[in-house]
Amino acid sequence: PGWLLSPAGRPYLDSILHKNQRRVFGLLERPALPPALAVPTVTYKLFLAGRSGVGKTALVAWLGGTPAPPAHYETLGIEATTLFWPAKPRSSGRPVLFQLHLWD
Repeated sequence: PGWLLSPAGRPYLDSILHKNQRRVFGLLERPALPPALAVPTVTYKLFLAGRSGVGKTALVAWLGGTPAPPAHYETLGIEATTLFWPAKPRSSGRPVLFQLHLWD
């Protein structure tokens, strides 16, 4: 669980942070890692659905490390957010970079 804060995981964490805030990556962008730290990317698309005003947009903002909107507003259509999350699964022992496409 504390792998990201360990010396081995710190370069992966630094690749997704800018001034201690999670970087926002565009559609075609991804974290830049040195060739020695290159890892496979696993992509997931997560679709959040639910009643209006339950906190779907606030959840996506929280996961992305951005401030949640202060007032409720209805999301028109679909908002897509791309989030990268480095992890080291216990079974493989090799780091993986998860690319999460959150659709709200």
